[in-house]
Amino acid sequence: MGECLPSTIILMNPPIANKIPHLLEKHGHSRLDNYYWMRERENPAVIDYLEAENAYSASILAHTEHLQQELFEEIKSRIKKDDTSVPYRLEAFYYYHRHEEGKEYPIFCRKKESLEAEEEILLNINELAEGHNYFQVAGLKLSKDHSLMAYGVDTVGRRIYTAYVKDLRTGETLPTSIPNMTGNMVWANDNKTLFYARQDPETLRSHKIFRHILGTDPQEDVLVYEETDDTFSCYISKSKSKQYLSIGCASTLSTEVRILEADNPMGNFRVLQPREEKHEYSSSHFDGYFYLITNWEATNFRLMRTKIDQLQKEHWEEVIPHREDVLLESIDIFRDYLVLEERKDGLNHIRIIPWKEPQKEYYVDFHDPVYDAWVGYNPDIETTLMRFSYQSLTTPVSTYDMDLHSKDRSLLKQQEVLGDFEVGNYRSERLFSTAEDGTQVPMSVVYRIDQRKEGPQPLLLYSYGSYGHSMDPYFSSARLSLLDRGFIYVMAHVRGGSDLGRKWYDTGKMLHKRNTFTDFIACGEHLVKEGYTDPGQLFCMGGSAGGLLIGATINMKPELFHGAIADVPFVDVVTTMLDDEIPLTTGEYDEWGNPNEKQFYDYMLSYSPYDNVEARAYPHLLVLSGLHDSQVQYWEPTKWVAKLRELKTDHHRLLLRTNMAAGHSGASGRFEPYKEVALKYAFLLDLVEKKYT
Repeated sequence: MGECLPSTIILMNPPIANKIPHLLEKHGHSRLDNYYWMRERENPAVIDYLEAENAYSASILAHTEHLQQELFEEIKSRIKKDDTSVPYRLEAFYYYHRHEEGKEYPIFCRKKESLEAEEEILLNINELAEGHNYFQVAGLKLSKDHSLMAYGVDTVGRRIYTAYVKDLRTGETLPTSIPNMTGNMVWANDNKTLFYARQDPETLRSHKIFRHILGTDPQEDVLVYEETDDTFSCYISKSKSKQYLSIGCASTLSTEVRILEADNPMGNFRVLQPREEKHEYSSSHFDGYFYLITNWEATNFRLMRTKIDQLQKEHWEEVIPHREDVLLESIDIFRDYLVLEERKDGLNHIRIIPWKEPQKEYYVDFHDPVYDAWVGYNPDIETTLMRFSYQSLTTPVSTYDMDLHSKDRSLLKQQEVLGDFEVGNYRSERLFSTAEDGTQVPMSVVYRIDQRKEGPQPLLLYSYGSYGHSMDPYFSSARLSLLDRGFIYVMAHVRGGSDLGRKWYDTGKMLHKRNTFTDFIACGEHLVKEGYTDPGQLFCMGGSAGGLLIGATINMKPELFHGAIADVPFVDVVTTMLDDEIPLTTGEYDEWGNPNEKQFYDYMLSYSPYDNVEARAYPHLLVLSGLHDSQVQYWEPTKWVAKLRELKTDHHRLLLRTNMAAGHSGASGRFEPYKEVALKYAFLLDLVEKKYT
């Protein structure tokens, strides 16, 4: 039994970054950036600084190493080591993946005709990953005749893949590989033509679609489409009907789809509906029609359809009308049923409509106050069984098959949580805070019942709040390690996501972005006011754009929080959005605005965490980064920490930990990422100065 050291004890002096003045000028305004030099990835001084920060963080948290290991082993102990996914049937085969005890990566397998048949191992990622510190596989696309499997490999974490093709008849990997691609690829129906996407080597924008024919030199691959608008990216996909290939082109607020018969890979793609400003749509093919989820004259989207030989808007027919209170998110098409995924009042709903008797529509029933539900992978258009999944803050992921005729459902698998986990030991709630403009902001709350105190207790407030990405209340077996130690966990559904529909997103982006931050602050203040916690026990956490949320929040209201965790945080907003030579920038203008226009420059400058660091006290802060991050460049969190260390007036912890062998998603593998989770939890638990056994 030991006691954590007081959180203000400093075991060694923190590294102090060199200041090399660099003047940035725009719109007649000047900014002095003393840490701009940290962008030089190949500069030994940069690597030395990152390693010094890592050493400092390790020193400060050295007394928590036992706790970190305890948490890591505890989290691992809840996970079934030899687990198997629920098989799905695709024509003559059942496909699934499984994990073996002691192995980090999945093994992809199939059985022919029956689950009692002999197993065929398609791809053992553990064997492929040998000798690599980082290993990620993407793609995994089967040819139509099930004889070939294409897959992409990334060994750095920058999401630049090399594609390989394995002949499943012989077990041999073909000698030709395709380098420098995105991991996005599909087969045409001839079982020899592979379409794939390639990214710009500097910006990493996916901008080209190539056609590769097996047995030919990849250098001779034909460019079938190039996206020249640098605010758009492109990708390739195949319809569930298997009759069409689609090239999707997308910016934040506009899409365009090109189609080609999958039986005619040498043909030319044609535009389904030309791109228009602020028009987003997606397409599905079924029975002679394209079904379009579109926001054309429909803020929350509606469903239209049009015949394959009459693609123009004037021929579109409405299938599901627009609704002010319901966001239409996606569809799945079966021979006899149309399945809709909708979002209302911040919760997911699955709606079933018989094609021939639409008046007999119904919704799948769910009972938790907050939950997450989604339609699973249903590759067979002819079946009457729909696979879907369900989870809540207290219920592990549960996979069901439901008969769409009878409505009978069967539980195929519930995520097994080993140890003494009992659903009834935990409780979830839904709360609402009032934002400064009067808007009601929902929160999802979970805690362990026997750890709930009369008064304030440690609480972790988490959110994201960007790109229209909704924060669904998901189950986490790792999170139990916090709940069992007396933490309350709260997910804030702030504006910037689409939790309450498209307007929820629209009022949390561009020139309304500050709503995201003030919503989050309002949630924290409400939790204090209602006695769930107090500023001495309130912590916040977010990653990527959620890291921006954390950075902006602790600039605006640092006294509200005792500690914060910013994971790969997007914090140097203005400088990044002015640099169109780094990944993601040009495609982000519709999310944040284009700072080359003064009104957006001024507005971004008002909240950009790096630009608003002041000489003041800040909460304890743990910042996580990846040297090879392709989405938030490593220098953003690095510069932010350096500037905070220069200006902050407190003695609170300021820790930067950079994974020198990974990117945006951190470590690869099944268990290795939980070491980072254990680090975060140890940081939090240590700050509440709790005792452990």
